[in-house]
Amino acid sequence: MTIETQNPAPREFDVRPILRSGGEPFQAIMEAVNGLRPAQALRLLAPFRPQPLFKVMEGRGFSYQAQEIQDGDWEILFTPKAAGASVEVSADADNPDSWPDPVENLDLTELDPPEPMVRILAAAERLQPGEVLFALLSREPIFLFPELSNRGHQWAGNFDETRTTFRIFVRIGNKAPKL
Repeated sequence: MTIETQNPAPREFDVRPILRSGGEPFQAIMEAVNGLRPAQALRLLAPFRPQPLFKVMEGRGFSYQAQEIQDGDWEILFTPKAAGASVEVSADADNPDSWPDPVENLDLTELDPPEPMVRILAAAERLQPGEVLFALLSREPIFLFPELSNRGHQWAGNFDETRTTFRIFVRIGNKAPKL
């Protein structure tokens, strides 16, 4: 058995045409990532070093290698980490292992943004301080994280082993929202 059989060749995705036409490639990149086979890497070609994307991809369980290629363009190889994605937690979160079991579970994987965020924030309003809710999402909720922190809630989450479902625990805080 060859190495190629065990690890599929990287999928190549060139965002330069999207950016040249004035488009925003983030959603297309996430769709490309969602279409990867298990253990498949993504080779991304960009007209600049996409620094913010590195953290997003690390959260989805990928390491990266970036190198400048011709004419100032960049080639970034995102490689899936062998183990599952590490758990990210909010800056003020205490140990999530000590949190109680969730009192509410939401499967929001079939909803398009911003509906998952709206439903999680509405559920958080119904729960009592210290209670925990659990939700499944089809993507990392990067816009939800600051909203939860602003409302005094703690969160912990990561992608599952397939990297297609983001799991998040939200522990309800008792702080008043920051204005």
